[in-house]
Amino acid sequence: MKIAVYGRPFNDPSVIPYIQQVFDNLAHHGVEIYVHHQLNEYLQDKISKVKYNVLQSTDSLKGFIDLFLTLGGDGTLLDMVTVIRDSGIPVIGINFGRLGFLASVNKNDITAAIHAVVNKQFTLDCRELLAINSKLKIFGDDNFALNDVTIHKRDDAAMIITHVFLNNEFLNSYWGDGIIISTSTGSTAYSLSCGGPIIFPQSNSIVVTPVSPHNLNVRPIILPDNSSLCFEVESRNANYLVSCDSRVAVLDETVKFHVQKADFQLNLIRLNNESYLTTLRNKLLWGLDARNY
Repeated sequence: MKIAVYGRPFNDPSVIPYIQQVFDNLAHHGVEIYVHHQLNEYLQDKISKVKYNVLQSTDSLKGFIDLFLTLGGDGTLLDMVTVIRDSGIPVIGINFGRLGFLASVNKNDITAAIHAVVNKQFTLDCRELLAINSKLKIFGDDNFALNDVTIHKRDDAAMIITHVFLNNEFLNSYWGDGIIISTSTGSTAYSLSCGGPIIFPQSNSIVVTPVSPHNLNVRPIILPDNSSLCFEVESRNANYLVSCDSRVAVLDETVKFHVQKADFQLNLIRLNNESYLTTLRNKLLWGLDARNY
């Protein structure tokens, strides 16, 4: 079994023993380990006694790597999506961060999680992505998002007006700091903090959530995932920000772009002892009596 490991450089040295544990467990199960070149640079002289191969950016992944394992939080897993792209390679994240809706494996459960992965004791949770398209090719070939595409004013700007068209029909004009176009996966991210709903991954929906809307009668709206959205923005500063997960671009207000469902999905690994409801309860502390804390 060929497992690739992806991660970003860590500022906290306390994660090193957990990283060592990951590699020790993979080696114990006889896994052929491949480490992304970015993580390999960080790991120099930090872990020991484990042999692995270095995965270069030019290496072909589809049909070669069986599974990707990320070390870090949800942001690390989102970054990794641009590495595996439409290869269909399953992904599981070990959470060295805080909340971890996507990277759901606790760092204290590394041994059990790797045992389950190697013995294929898991199911695949297919997650939809969004694609952003324009004549400008804003994000090049990385024009897809697992969580959300956002439109936002610049830090020093007044509010912006975002005109939204749904399937070529005018939907609404949003006055405010911006809007979030979220997948069901991203419904527990930025959209949730702005008052958006939690959407189950199998709901085949996307949500448009306003950010600090000037008109208080504006609310999040849930749309079918086969919707095509077009955006035009007005700004006093003549430009604004667009993000695609963690990637950000500054656009002139003359730029128009479309957002719709991407033509591929991400295969997120769900261990057999996990469920989406379990994740929600654990991460959002549902069912706990807050008076005891």
